[in-house]
Amino acid sequence: MQNSTSTQNGETVAGVRLALLGTAIAALVWSYWPTLATLAHRWSIDPQYSHGFIVPLVAVGLIWFRRDVLTDRQISPSWLGLPLIGLAIGMRLAGARFYFEALDWLSLLPSVAGTCLLIGGWTAWRCAWPGILFLSFMLPLPYRVETMLGGPLQSVATLASTFSLQTLGFPAIAEGNLIRIDETTIGVAEACSGLRMLVVFFAVSTAVAIVVNRTIWERGLIIASAVPVAILCNVVRITLTGVLFETVGNAWAKLVFHDFAGWLMMILALAALRIELWMLDHILIEPPPRDVIPVLSQRSLDDNPASVPATNTPAKTAALQTSAPVEEPAEEMAAV
Repeated sequence: MQNSTSTQNGETVAGVRLALLGTAIAALVWSYWPTLATLAHRWSIDPQYSHGFIVPLVAVGLIWFRRDVLTDRQISPSWLGLPLIGLAIGMRLAGARFYFEALDWLSLLPSVAGTCLLIGGWTAWRCAWPGILFLSFMLPLPYRVETMLGGPLQSVATLASTFSLQTLGFPAIAEGNLIRIDETTIGVAEACSGLRMLVVFFAVSTAVAIVVNRTIWERGLIIASAVPVAILCNVVRITLTGVLFETVGNAWAKLVFHDFAGWLMMILALAALRIELWMLDHILIEPPPRDVIPVLSQRSLDDNPASVPATNTPAKTAALQTSAPVEEPAEEMAAV
């Protein structure tokens, strides 16, 4: 009887929590509906952030992947979520006051985090924090940040691609952000700077780092590797375009550059991450555990003589007894 009553109470509590969760999600969607509509429009017209449509799905998948955290801990609400919700409201008001749209977008993260803490407490936060932080990849970068990162990436892509083409035997010359190969000119525009690949590969590397079973510094290394991987993939794309321009013509080069480059670069990035994981497995080898030798004090040896480790074998003991000289007492020698 008691078991059935406790089961009914548990089902009632679970139903109440699900109802609260559904209400909270509905409130978030309703309050952020203009912001979400603006973000969706930006994702649809800007190829650099077209991955924003799948970021929420990946975030839900990351939370589901960590669902085991909820099995052995009790979920209890925490009022610490209210300050985060208050922070989000303040960020939205400041964004509207100073016409800074990126602040309104960014306020979505503390709103979701505060709601998670308010309903599920620290147990739910331990489970959901990777997915909540992963939502930041669906937010467009501010214009100043794009300009600050786009220029250096554009220059690096131009110089590295020119060097790659020269290595392959093509007479490539870099002039600013242009690559000249005989009579062909390839312009490395802002859209070709690799910033889009950098953002996408950061998202992919972060998801891989969360899923794999690695140490903290290895996960940090996987996330940081998104920068060289993005530069490498962009250089490969531009170099391949130059080779196609010189070998098969403009039609094939433009087809590969605009239509198939995104898919090919994603496959190349995943292959680079797989090679990196393989290198971490074979280069960084954990040493085998060493035998622990107990250190016993003199007092413990006196109290428990049986705890003295038997370091001498019977053969060694017999050898010591036969090889050591036996001294007789002085009185007996005098008698003889």
